[in-house]
Amino acid sequence: MSVQTSSNRPLEQATQFTVVDSPDPESRVRSAPLPGEDPYPTRLAEPLDLPWLNRQEAVVKGRDREGPLTPAQLDAFERQGFLFEPDFLRGDELDELRRELKRLLEHDDYRGRDFSITEPQGNEIRSLFAVHFLSRLFGRLANDERLVGRARQILGGEPYVHQSRINYKPGFEGKGFNWHSDFETWHAEDGMPAMHAVSASIVLTDNHTFNGPLMLVPGSHKVFVPCLGETPEDHHKQSLKTQEFGVPSREALRRMIDRHGIEAPTGAAGGLLLFDCNTLHGSNANMSPDPRSNVFFVYNRRDNRCVEPFAAAKRRPRFLAHDPDEAWSPDA
Repeated sequence: MSVQTSSNRPLEQATQFTVVDSPDPESRVRSAPLPGEDPYPTRLAEPLDLPWLNRQEAVVKGRDREGPLTPAQLDAFERQGFLFEPDFLRGDELDELRRELKRLLEHDDYRGRDFSITEPQGNEIRSLFAVHFLSRLFGRLANDERLVGRARQILGGEPYVHQSRINYKPGFEGKGFNWHSDFETWHAEDGMPAMHAVSASIVLTDNHTFNGPLMLVPGSHKVFVPCLGETPEDHHKQSLKTQEFGVPSREALRRMIDRHGIEAPTGAAGGLLLFDCNTLHGSNANMSPDPRSNVFFVYNRRDNRCVEPFAAAKRRPRFLAHDPDEAWSPDA
């Protein structure tokens, strides 16, 4: 059968694809999209008659490239959609980054700026974006071959920093993040064409069961879950505090979690979590007195740079989606 979805693009570019029927509705597969069609339709007016669509791109594309990840680690990333490496940083290097984190969060000039997101109720900083431009120390880390080399092995091409941020959950106050796929947002609102991106998250404070660690659905990266609802204007102003559009339906989440479960890598400060751009993830509120802080660097492949958004009227601000070789400034 043929399914057609609407988007903000011209009518002749509206997405069409074919679904091959199967006795199991969840195992039906979609044929490869025709040239010029969007393989990942989302922000739909009505749900499709299947819960998710097959991923079109390989997960690990650079097995032939030299780098720090072993074949076994690449296999684990391919299978799960994420890889956790304890003790990636330690000692003086970690201490210096923790001091820099404190300096950035206490920087008065950053409060009230568009790249500084506060908690839904309160003035505590929830996320601080473009940190590799705000801090020379985090800028060096973003370009460190230990991270870039890992990204290159996974992506199979030269990476650049599409986005960087600090996520901070103060003790007792830090709220959670709803289940979502980063790629769904980056595709819909930033115009990222394909799944050639990976996030590198470094734990800067101890992550434990009670302070809202990141939760992931292993294996969820192998399919794309379309979401419902037209993207509101300037959606980022609300979604960065509490995301309501671009989140999977509860039914799709239930089916996915029933199949694959949930994992929450925890451990001491200094651990590194690599996760695919399409892996479903979220986190609970921080119910403990201990803060939880992570720094994220999102690496996109250079030949996958963003174009016009696929399901929004315009691209989000540059502090959320950088171009290759861009020199962003908070005062620009």
